[in-house]
Amino acid sequence: MIEHDKLVQLVADACLDEKASDLIILNVSDLTIIADYFVIASGRSTVQVKSIVEHVEEKLEEQGVMPIRKEGHEEGLWGVMDYGSTILHVFRQQEREYYKLENLWGEAMEVAIEAQ
Repeated sequence: MIEHDKLVQLVADACLDEKASDLIILNVSDLTIIADYFVIASGRSTVQVKSIVEHVEEKLEEQGVMPIRKEGHEEGLWGVMDYGSTILHVFRQQEREYYKLENLWGEAMEVAIEAQ
């Protein structure tokens, strides 16, 4: 079993491999029971959103980690991948600005992203 801190870093690294923009990691462990971390990232196009989601899934599968649930990525406007302790949200920039997910979790502590 992979440690929670390592899992969130793997997700973030895979997003950055695909040039995701505005990536943030929020520690939501004190605010909700659904996850410890939210990783939120943007893609500049529908193709990039799909590419980010697919790359994250591929990289984590290489580590033996499969998503519990994966939703929304087919159209490329947004995608969510649930890895238990870490939930990834990838939005096309316009959808991210509309939903403002990081504002909904404004009390969450932002976690520094480690250099690859």
